[in-house]
Amino acid sequence: MILVTGGAGYIGSHAVKLLLEKGEKVAVLDNLSRGYGQAIETLQKKYGKDNMLFFKADLKNKQELLEVFGKIKPEGVMHFAAFCLPNESMEKPEIYFENNVFGSLNLLEVMKENGIKNLVFSSTCAVYGESKYLPMDEKHPLSPINPYGESKLIVERMIGWFGKIYGLKSVVFRYFNVSGASADGVIGDSKKPSQLLVQNAVKGALGIEPFKLTCPKVETADGTPIRDYINVEDLVEAHAAALDYLKSDGESEVFNLGTGRGNSVLEVVEVVKKTTGKNFPIEPGEARKGEYAEVYADISKAKKILKWEPRKTIEDSVKALVKWYTNHPQGWEY
Repeated sequence: MILVTGGAGYIGSHAVKLLLEKGEKVAVLDNLSRGYGQAIETLQKKYGKDNMLFFKADLKNKQELLEVFGKIKPEGVMHFAAFCLPNESMEKPEIYFENNVFGSLNLLEVMKENGIKNLVFSSTCAVYGESKYLPMDEKHPLSPINPYGESKLIVERMIGWFGKIYGLKSVVFRYFNVSGASADGVIGDSKKPSQLLVQNAVKGALGIEPFKLTCPKVETADGTPIRDYINVEDLVEAHAAALDYLKSDGESEVFNLGTGRGNSVLEVVEVVKKTTGKNFPIEPGEARKGEYAEVYADISKAKKILKWEPRKTIEDSVKALVKWYTNHPQGWEY
């Protein structure tokens, strides 16, 4: 059995779906503050409650965690549960350190107390901050420019120390920009408000809500930030590969997950317009804080060690999101 924290959220629910498709039994732990009960209901209905257990629990409550681990003995943990909005972290840094850092410390302690050695952790390219060189590899200097990235970096370092002192085996994934939904339209992204460009542009194309340009002007060719947009189904495939790697006595490692190439905000908007056939208006919005000009990943390490490679394009992500938002125009509710 695999324990997935934050398994009712956007990326976590896609990971749960993939694990179930691969025949794994899964236990989901989520406090549903930013996860979706409908995701749990949908997956349990499709794959069976015997194959997917759900525990409503909060990582900040160690007693609740101890009770969950008293009922299951997972062979590994995928840890997605976190607050993940850079702009929000610039306004409320305290909740990011409390939720992301303290919650993760509780999880590490309870894993140690129960002898659980394998951990796959959802980190972020925000630990790098402004790019010193491109593409960014895993040796790039670590200098977060927002509390979200700082909170993830602290957790990475805690995981490293638990490895050195207690023998925890871990794979840390530094995500670049995640987009898309499941290709079959079963699950997708319901964040409100969303800070994810592709999702927001698709909602604009479908007339669900106005599309607002919220990026600051930066020093790039068209004045908009350049990012590396990876499909969510490609992303979670890497997590399944990481679990297999750890079970096969792989050493603890840190990997970037992206596509290895960057696209500007305006380039992505044009892809959405072309793929949907909708020339939707672009409205000015309040510029986000804690942003940087250009970043995209060097993913050669994940390719070499995990034998993983992204297969889907931004167009694939757009098509999946169109299917998802057509069936769920308002998404799921918390």
